[in-house]
Amino acid sequence: MYLWLKAVHVIAIIAWMAGMLYLPRLFVYHCDAPAGSVQSEIFKIMERRLLKGIINPAMIVAWLLGLWLAWDGGWFLSGWFHVKLAAVLAMSGLHGYFSRAVRAFAQDRNTRSSAHWRLMNEVPTLLLIVIVIMVIVKPF
Repeated sequence: MYLWLKAVHVIAIIAWMAGMLYLPRLFVYHCDAPAGSVQSEIFKIMERRLLKGIINPAMIVAWLLGLWLAWDGGWFLSGWFHVKLAAVLAMSGLHGYFSRAVRAFAQDRNTRSSAHWRLMNEVPTLLLIVIVIMVIVKPF
């Protein structure tokens, strides 16, 4: 059962990361759409559906299975796991930041520039690199 749960965990992570990489890209384009325009309203729908339909469920599954796998594998005392967990917590915080941004865009109250969202689009990639290295290489 461990390997099946691990497979579902990896699938959930892939879905979570796909959404975390796509959502800030939508924000970049949304910044250029005038408030109240057809384009802006379409972006609002896309952002909400991506968050509620893919990113949130994928994160929940990734967390639940990740914690179970860590417990079952006895990883909680490993140094590499502590770094991985810190990076996953940072990713979850970024997820919360993106969730707040979805609400701000939905209310036409975004105050961030497209340049900000371009930069934020890179953060999930950097965190993912740390997470994958910790899990695969287990350097300590």
